[in-house]
Formats: sequence, C-alpha cells, structure tokens
Amino acid sequence: MTPEDIQELFTGADGSYRFARWGRPLAPIVFGVEDQTLSIMKGALEAVVSIAGHQMAETDPELGANLMVFFFRDWAELPDVPNLEKMIPDLGPLVERLQAAGANQYRAFRFDETGAIRACFLFIRMDAELSKMPAESLALAQAAQAMLLWSDRAFADRSPLAKMPNGTLVLRPEIAEVIRAAYDPVMPPAAEDPSHALRLFARLEATP
Repeated sequence: MTPEDIQELFTGADGSYRFARWGRPLAPIVFGVEDQTLSIMKGALEAVVSIAGHQMAETDPELGANLMVFFFRDWAELPDVPNLEKMIPDLGPLVERLQAAGANQYRAFRFDETGAIRACFLFIRMDAELSKMPAESLALAQAAQAMLLWSDRAFADRSPLAKMPNGTLVLRPEIAEVIRAAYDPVMPPAAEDPSHALRLFARLEATP
C-alpha cells in the first residue's frame, strides 16, 4: 500500500481525514442471532483484536457492553428495540435514510475525550446479498470494520476480505497490516491530519 492508499481509507466523501482506534478493551454483545452465530461473531472479533494486539473484556466498567451488534431483516425493526433511541440520536430519520438508500449495514461510533473509540453500534440488515455470505466471512468483515473509524468510502468498492485459491474468504493482508500499525503504541488514538497516514505507512514498513 502507498501512503495515498492509506489516506483514502480514512478520508470521507467531504474530503476530511478522520482516524480513531479503540481506547479500551472491546466488550461485545450480539443481538438477533443463534448461539452458533454468536460464537462465530465473537471468534471473528477475537481474531481481529489479536491482529491489532488489543484486548477484549467481558464487560466495560462504564457501559457494560461497548460494542453492540444487531442482526435483523428490516430497518423498520430498529425503532422497536427498547431504549435504542436513547443511544442513537434521531433514530427515526436515520432509519428512513437507510431504508431509502437500500443500505444493508451501518456503524455508529462514540468517542472519549482523547478522540478514541469508546463505543460502536453495528447494524446489519440481512438482505439477499449478505445472506449469501458464509457466517464466518460476514463476521470477519464486520469485525474488521468495527476496529477502526474507517471512512464511509473505505470499503464501498472493495471488501476488506480477499478470496483464497480454495475459495475461503480471509482478511486482506494489507488491511490487517493497517489495523496492526494503527494499534502500535507509538501511534495516537485519534487523528485528523492527513500526515497521520504517512506515520501509518512507516509502521507498515517497520512491521517484520
């Protein structure tokens, strides 16, 4: 990857650069799936957290769960989730926009005083496209996208996953390297200056 490639991963449609990583261990909770899929999702999160050299926890001392993952069939189901409107401001208008766009996923992040991620709400509408994906692949892609504040365009045209010769989908090596570099202790938890991409690139180069 070039520094420009990395910069694009964190540059939004408005041209602004915004990066953030988790500042605390991930404490996930998953709704709308069976126990088997729940273990697959948590296994994917553990794999990506391991790549980052970060940590997971059973509970967050402040929030209880700080990574909430919702699987469902229709965006119209969200307003019926108890207390969700307290966590997601303007939930009604958001649902209307997502329905109109035909979106099948949405991520909302919350940040601490340093700019680091303190919570993430991950919404996955299981449409025909996502329903075709193996559960392991879907979970891995979602876990990778929850680890950093990627731009809204980062994976619009290309999945974070790559297909192996045997057909198995795995995390693209370059994306895994960016995640690993982003969690290097010398890197800041958040950044809005595009020069940050150069520092990430240098950490890629330094990775053995």
